[in-house]
Amino acid sequence: MPQWGILRPHHVLALVMYVSASEDFDWTKNERTSFYYGTFPTGFSWGAGSSAYQTEGAWNIDGKGLSIWDAFAHKKGKIFLNETADSSCEGYYKFKDDIALMKDMKLNHYRFSISWPRIIPSGLKSEHINEKGIKYYSDLINMLLDNKITPIVTLYHWDLPQMLQERYGGWHNISMVNYFNDFANLCFERFGNRVKYWITFNNPWSIAVEGYETGEHAPGLKLKGTGAYKAAHHIIKAHAKVWHTYDMQWRSKQKGLVGISLTADWGEPVDISNQRDIEGAERYIQFYLGWFATPLFHGDYPQVMKDYIGRKSGQQGLGASRLPVFSPQEKSYIKGTCDFLGLGHFTTRYVTQKNYPSGVGDSYFSDRDLAELVDPSWPDPGSEWLYSVPWGFRRLLNFVKTQYGNPMIYVTENGVSEKMLCTDLCDDWRMKYFKDYINEMLKAIKDGVNVKGYTAWSLLDSFEWDEGFSERFGLYYVDFRSKNKPRYPKASVQYYKRIISSNGFPNQREVESWKRKAAETCSSSNQLLAADPLIGHMEMVTEIVVPTVCTLCILISAVLFMFLLRRRL
Repeated sequence: MPQWGILRPHHVLALVMYVSASEDFDWTKNERTSFYYGTFPTGFSWGAGSSAYQTEGAWNIDGKGLSIWDAFAHKKGKIFLNETADSSCEGYYKFKDDIALMKDMKLNHYRFSISWPRIIPSGLKSEHINEKGIKYYSDLINMLLDNKITPIVTLYHWDLPQMLQERYGGWHNISMVNYFNDFANLCFERFGNRVKYWITFNNPWSIAVEGYETGEHAPGLKLKGTGAYKAAHHIIKAHAKVWHTYDMQWRSKQKGLVGISLTADWGEPVDISNQRDIEGAERYIQFYLGWFATPLFHGDYPQVMKDYIGRKSGQQGLGASRLPVFSPQEKSYIKGTCDFLGLGHFTTRYVTQKNYPSGVGDSYFSDRDLAELVDPSWPDPGSEWLYSVPWGFRRLLNFVKTQYGNPMIYVTENGVSEKMLCTDLCDDWRMKYFKDYINEMLKAIKDGVNVKGYTAWSLLDSFEWDEGFSERFGLYYVDFRSKNKPRYPKASVQYYKRIISSNGFPNQREVESWKRKAAETCSSSNQLLAADPLIGHMEMVTEIVVPTVCTLCILISAVLFMFLLRRRL
């Protein structure tokens, strides 16, 4: 069990705090009410999600260009066990099979992304458009619609064309704004007659911080103190330009909506009676969600970001803030460019004030002046960053309501992973996670939050970025060792299916029966999995002696890891 403690060395400084709009959100009122039995509004949309690089495979097939993730994953030492998504789930070839899975689950929508280098290999529309890539996405969209599944399309889920990184420096270059707009405009032109929900960017926080600050993600740059802010500045401008392009050229004909998907953990004050902890928690959220949401809804960065980064930049002897500035014209251009807010959410942190002098160096993390902690009682399914804290979801949704004028929200990512080499298809912890988090979302709707849809993350096990295939979020288990990449339903498939068919949680007796019924299906799935000659009998045994097999999994994992480590050394 993880110990209560600081998760990362994030550092800070004691100064007068500024808390924006805190009077709108009551930090002292954290209602942790019992499970609520009830149903969602009529027309609530249920779905599942994926992204192109994580699932498609076919990385160099049919004219697709190289992406920054193709290049990054092929560098030794960047990804766990040096895995790549070269083939991944083979979604490029198996999308018809996957849509059949969605249809069986009775999903209302499917969220997926379009790979920019698959349809514009170099990233520049003027150089070449790959019609085979266009056809793939067109066929996917058509088949979804034929099965009465609404496509929700993300334009950028991290796979920038590698040529744009090499020629221009990627999101550090203002020219990306126009190149991204050209790509988006092509998508509107070719697919917009059928796609009515567009997401410009998925989780720009991660693009900026992990791509340009820590270097954990592609393109792997470590430009501390400036890298993330500069990339984010251009991403926000690119989003706004695409929104205006759609608004001026396509909206009247296609009648669609353009939003963005922002991922944010909830930050809860360690002590809700301590004003400094409250200010730290608000600052955590503003540096995370507010960094992108506040410009789109209010026209500028959160005041607390401007204050803190500006002050620290001055203490470091810089002539200007490391946080870029929007001109008055840019502020008015950016404000209001969000038809709906996509919200990704997975977990919660406790937050407290932590002072760090400016001498520790420039860093997004040290700019925030806070420390993150976890409660050792929180369920920990195995991924070191993801703890199950359902009540944080309701808090986050209510915060969005008060801060941004109760916008229309689509939950675009929510789910939980497991981290083991062996698999147990009877995923009790995932069923409990979905039950509890979805119920907190239902409570938020009762609170008046305008949530229109929910997307379980993810439909399939897939390539989890720098974690490779070691972290699995899927409702369906994918056997990556088999050439055909077969899919096997976990118990959570049946559980989620029952939530969808009931549009929520109708009554206690019925809901309590769902887990038992789902457990029956995972036993037969385990038998199917065991029948695969490439797997052997070990998964079959998981039905009978789960503790023994889990122990065996841990031992096998440890031996394999040591073997690979010795080979690398």
